[in-house]
Amino acid sequence: MKPGESFVEQPIRSLQTMLRIIAENDPALPTVVPDGIYGPTTMNAVTAFQRQYGLPITGITDQETWEKIVEIYDIAEIQVTKTEPIEIIIEPGEIFRIGESNAYIYLLQSILTQLSNDNPTISRPIHNGVLDSATSNALAAFQFLAGLPTTGELDKITWKYLVKQFTLSANREANR
Repeated sequence: MKPGESFVEQPIRSLQTMLRIIAENDPALPTVVPDGIYGPTTMNAVTAFQRQYGLPITGITDQETWEKIVEIYDIAEIQVTKTEPIEIIIEPGEIFRIGESNAYIYLLQSILTQLSNDNPTISRPIHNGVLDSATSNALAAFQFLAGLPTTGELDKITWKYLVKQFTLSANREANR
Protein backbone atom coordinates (compact mmCIF):
# COMPACT_ATOMS: atom_id res chain seq x y z
CA MET A 1 0.00 0.00 0.00
CA LYS A 2 1.59 3.24 -1.11
CA PRO A 3 0.63 6.33 0.86
CA GLY A 4 0.53 8.51 -2.24
CA GLU A 5 -2.04 6.23 -3.85
CA SER A 6 -3.97 5.03 -0.81
CA PHE A 7 -4.27 8.03 1.47
CA VAL A 8 -4.69 11.06 -0.77
CA GLU A 9 -5.57 14.04 1.45
CA GLN A 10 -4.66 11.98 4.54
CA PRO A 11 -1.12 13.10 5.46
CA ILE A 12 -1.12 11.57 8.96
CA ARG A 13 -2.20 8.18 7.64
CA SER A 14 0.48 8.49 4.93
CA LEU A 15 3.08 9.31 7.58
CA GLN A 16 1.99 6.35 9.70
CA THR A 17 2.06 3.98 6.74
CA MET A 18 5.58 5.07 5.82
CA LEU A 19 6.72 4.69 9.42
CA ARG A 20 5.16 1.21 9.54
CA ILE A 21 7.00 0.10 6.38
CA ILE A 22 10.25 1.59 7.71
CA ALA A 23 9.75 -0.33 11.01
CA GLU A 24 9.18 -3.57 9.11
CA ASN A 25 12.59 -3.05 7.54
CA ASP A 26 14.22 -1.82 10.78
CA PRO A 27 13.03 -3.69 13.90
CA ALA A 28 14.74 -1.09 16.14
CA LEU A 29 11.89 1.30 15.31
CA PRO A 30 8.40 0.98 16.79
CA THR A 31 5.46 -0.11 14.66
CA VAL A 32 2.58 2.27 14.04
CA VAL A 33 -0.98 1.40 13.03
CA PRO A 34 -2.15 3.83 10.32
CA ASP A 35 -5.25 5.18 12.09
CA GLY A 36 -4.97 8.79 10.94
CA ILE A 37 -4.50 10.12 14.49
CA TYR A 38 -1.26 11.87 15.47
CA GLY A 39 -1.37 10.53 19.01
CA PRO A 40 1.28 9.31 21.46
CA THR A 41 2.09 6.17 19.42
CA THR A 42 2.80 8.19 16.28
CA MET A 43 4.75 10.80 18.24
CA ASN A 44 6.83 7.99 19.81
CA ALA A 45 7.54 6.51 16.36
CA VAL A 46 8.54 9.91 14.96
CA THR A 47 10.80 10.53 17.98
CA ALA A 48 12.47 7.12 17.54
CA PHE A 49 12.91 7.80 13.83
CA GLN A 50 14.44 11.22 14.51
CA ARG A 51 16.84 9.69 17.03
CA GLN A 52 17.81 6.89 14.62
CA TYR A 53 18.55 9.30 11.76
CA GLY A 54 20.24 12.11 13.67
CA LEU A 55 17.43 14.64 13.37
CA PRO A 56 16.37 17.08 16.10
CA ILE A 57 14.27 15.01 18.52
CA THR A 58 10.92 16.76 18.80
CA GLY A 59 8.30 14.11 18.01
CA ILE A 60 6.94 16.57 15.48
CA THR A 61 7.05 15.85 11.77
CA ASP A 62 8.60 19.02 10.40
CA GLN A 63 9.76 19.38 6.78
CA GLU A 64 13.22 17.93 7.46
CA THR A 65 11.76 14.90 9.26
CA TRP A 66 9.13 14.37 6.55
CA GLU A 67 11.75 14.44 3.78
CA LYS A 68 13.96 11.95 5.64
CA ILE A 69 10.98 9.66 6.28
CA VAL A 70 10.11 9.73 2.57
CA GLU A 71 13.75 9.00 1.64
CA ILE A 72 14.03 6.04 4.03
CA TYR A 73 10.53 4.80 3.13
CA ASP A 74 11.46 4.60 -0.56
CA ILE A 75 14.34 2.29 0.35
CA ALA A 76 12.37 0.26 2.91
CA GLU A 77 9.42 -0.25 0.58
CA ILE A 78 11.65 -2.07 -1.88
CA GLN A 79 12.93 -4.30 0.92
CA VAL A 80 9.59 -5.31 2.46
CA THR A 81 6.99 -5.31 -0.31
CA LYS A 82 6.36 -7.98 -2.92
CA THR A 83 8.29 -7.75 -6.14
CA GLU A 84 6.15 -6.45 -8.95
CA PRO A 85 5.78 -8.95 -11.78
CA ILE A 86 6.98 -8.09 -15.25
CA GLU A 87 3.96 -7.70 -17.44
CA ILE A 88 4.59 -8.73 -21.00
CA ILE A 89 1.87 -7.55 -23.33
CA ILE A 90 1.47 -9.65 -26.41
CA GLU A 91 -1.62 -8.56 -28.28
CA PRO A 92 -4.07 -11.14 -29.63
CA GLY A 93 -2.90 -12.11 -33.07
CA GLU A 94 0.63 -10.75 -32.49
CA ILE A 95 3.27 -13.31 -33.43
CA PHE A 96 7.05 -13.18 -33.14
CA ARG A 97 8.62 -15.09 -36.00
CA ILE A 98 12.09 -16.34 -36.92
CA GLY A 99 14.49 -13.48 -37.51
CA GLU A 100 12.67 -10.99 -35.29
CA SER A 101 14.56 -9.23 -32.55
CA ASN A 102 12.86 -7.94 -29.43
CA ALA A 103 13.54 -7.55 -25.71
CA TYR A 104 10.85 -10.18 -25.10
CA ILE A 105 12.96 -12.71 -26.98
CA TYR A 106 15.70 -12.38 -24.33
CA LEU A 107 13.09 -13.36 -21.73
CA LEU A 108 11.85 -16.18 -23.96
CA GLN A 109 15.39 -17.51 -24.27
CA SER A 110 15.89 -17.34 -20.49
CA ILE A 111 12.62 -19.17 -19.89
CA LEU A 112 13.51 -21.85 -22.42
CA THR A 113 16.91 -22.26 -20.76
CA GLN A 114 15.23 -22.81 -17.39
CA LEU A 115 12.73 -25.26 -18.87
CA SER A 116 15.55 -27.18 -20.54
CA ASN A 117 16.79 -28.03 -17.02
CA ASP A 118 13.62 -30.06 -16.48
CA ASN A 119 13.24 -31.47 -19.97
CA PRO A 120 16.19 -32.41 -22.19
CA THR A 121 14.03 -32.30 -25.35
CA ILE A 122 14.03 -28.52 -25.00
CA SER A 123 17.43 -27.32 -26.17
CA ARG A 124 19.18 -24.33 -24.63
CA PRO A 125 19.05 -21.36 -26.98
CA ILE A 126 21.75 -18.70 -27.18
CA HIS A 127 20.72 -15.48 -25.41
CA ASN A 128 20.93 -12.98 -28.23
CA GLY A 129 17.45 -11.43 -28.34
CA VAL A 130 16.78 -12.87 -31.79
CA LEU A 131 14.22 -15.56 -32.51
CA ASP A 132 16.81 -17.56 -34.41
CA SER A 133 16.49 -21.18 -35.52
CA ALA A 134 17.87 -22.56 -32.22
CA THR A 135 15.32 -20.54 -30.23
CA SER A 136 12.57 -21.53 -32.64
CA ASN A 137 13.49 -25.22 -32.29
CA ALA A 138 13.50 -25.00 -28.48
CA LEU A 139 10.17 -23.17 -28.59
CA ALA A 140 8.69 -25.77 -30.95
CA ALA A 141 9.81 -28.55 -28.58
CA PHE A 142 8.09 -26.75 -25.71
CA GLN A 143 4.93 -26.23 -27.79
CA PHE A 144 4.87 -29.94 -28.64
CA LEU A 145 5.19 -30.92 -24.97
CA ALA A 146 2.46 -28.44 -24.00
CA GLY A 147 0.08 -29.75 -26.67
CA LEU A 148 0.15 -26.46 -28.56
CA PRO A 149 0.49 -25.98 -32.32
CA THR A 150 4.17 -26.62 -33.04
CA THR A 151 5.08 -23.45 -34.94
CA GLY A 152 8.33 -22.37 -33.30
CA GLU A 153 6.79 -18.89 -33.19
CA LEU A 154 5.85 -16.92 -30.08
CA ASP A 155 2.23 -15.89 -29.65
CA LYS A 156 0.09 -14.91 -26.67
CA ILE A 157 -1.13 -18.45 -25.90
CA THR A 158 2.39 -19.91 -26.04
CA TRP A 159 3.64 -17.08 -23.82
CA LYS A 160 1.01 -17.85 -21.17
CA TYR A 161 1.98 -21.54 -21.15
CA LEU A 162 5.68 -20.63 -20.99
CA VAL A 163 5.19 -18.32 -18.01
CA LYS A 164 3.16 -20.91 -16.10
CA GLN A 165 5.73 -23.66 -16.71
CA PHE A 166 8.63 -21.33 -15.94
CA THR A 167 7.10 -20.41 -12.58
CA LEU A 168 6.61 -24.07 -11.68
CA SER A 169 10.13 -24.98 -12.81
CA ALA A 170 11.83 -22.08 -11.03
CA ASN A 171 9.91 -22.80 -7.81
CA ARG A 172 10.87 -26.47 -7.95
CA GLU A 173 14.50 -25.51 -8.42
CA ALA A 174 14.39 -23.00 -5.57
CA ASN A 175 12.97 -25.66 -3.22
CA ARG A 176 15.62 -28.27 -4.00
